[in-house]
Amino acid sequence: MSREGSATRIIALLAAFLAAFTFSSQAFAKDALSHFIFVGGSELSEHEATLERSDIAGAQVIYPWRALEAKEGDYTFEKIERDLSVAERLGKHLFIQVQDRFFLPTARNLPDYILTEPAYGGGLVRQSDNPGEGKAKGEGWVAAQWNPAVRARFQALLTALGERFDGRVYGINLPESSIEVATQGRKAPDGFTCDTYVDATLENAAVAKAAFPSSHVVQYVNFWPCEWNDSEGYMSRTFAWALEKGVGLGGPDIIPYRRGQIKNSYPFFARYGDKLDLVAMAVQGPTLTYTNPKTGQRFTRAQFEDYAVNELRVDIIFWSVNSPWIQDR
Repeated sequence: MSREGSATRIIALLAAFLAAFTFSSQAFAKDALSHFIFVGGSELSEHEATLERSDIAGAQVIYPWRALEAKEGDYTFEKIERDLSVAERLGKHLFIQVQDRFFLPTARNLPDYILTEPAYGGGLVRQSDNPGEGKAKGEGWVAAQWNPAVRARFQALLTALGERFDGRVYGINLPESSIEVATQGRKAPDGFTCDTYVDATLENAAVAKAAFPSSHVVQYVNFWPCEWNDSEGYMSRTFAWALEKGVGLGGPDIIPYRRGQIKNSYPFFARYGDKLDLVAMAVQGPTLTYTNPKTGQRFTRAQFEDYAVNELRVDIIFWSVNSPWIQDR
């Protein structure tokens, strides 16, 4: 072989190696549990010391809709760029959560035009939230995704995010399916039915998948309104849809043995988790407040992990930075 031919072959082999390395850096084996830190909406740079740890594979950060779109079509992605720069410099992954619901009565974090222009019907609807064990429900807000005008703008945001960050971030997840809005007794929000809400949620996830073909897309699914124990077929439909579309699923809370979860999403994770593109679930601050009914004590890291892997087929756990095993080190 000539020197020119040898050089060409070496260049080709090097290119193949670099391609393989790039792919492997964006992929986790389905049989290996990975640990990410969940930092809420704070700057990732504030958590560099934790992120540098060898047992931490990456971080999940929340980005409220309002923070990403200052005015209609005027997107502000600088914070994602800053967080991604930190993750890349440390050789870690970034998972972004685009937030359209909020769990404080004062948090109305949608762009002003969504909140004020008539086409969007106010943009937000009040909802209830149970923040953890032994804590009273609080009121917050959820974007009226069942309103086609609101949904179209949210999907435009997802598309713009994909154009900028597809293949650069490890994944994007959309918030939990659970909402509690008035469906009976009081007048339901305009245009809201449980069917329209489920349809809108899955439509948004499909748009996210189209926008992020090279990154993981995860829809959080824990409960659906109007349903208990798959009574309306929403949960079974969701998992069948995710398997067909190649969308990952997950949830905001790993709570072992809890009846509410066992009567809703958990059996489906047990049955289909190994077949899904990705299962990513969280141990957030409220999750840490729950007690193990078998011990009467709060769950340990080992108990969370055992249940996550063996019962829910979880691939990634997003751990609150306040988790004892992270703080104690």
